[in-house]
Amino acid sequence: MRAILVLLGVAALIVAALMSFGFIDLNQTRAAALPNVRLEGGQTPKFDVDVGKVDVGTVNRTVEVPAVKVERPANGQ
Repeated sequence: MRAILVLLGVAALIVAALMSFGFIDLNQTRAAALPNVRLEGGQTPKFDVDVGKVDVGTVNRTVEVPAVKVERPANGQ
């Protein structure tokens, strides 16, 4: 599979090089057009959904935080 991808990549590079040197010249001879599409009827789906309710709020509280004591070594390190 990898060999096929490598060959396709090399072929694309060769075609791009030939186009850049002028050996291959592509000219559009006819403009493209989208097909005519006609839609009729149809119906959208209908859903009856019951969803849960979420109440979000804030409360002020006092929280005890432990005291942290930092001591440096006595020998100066």
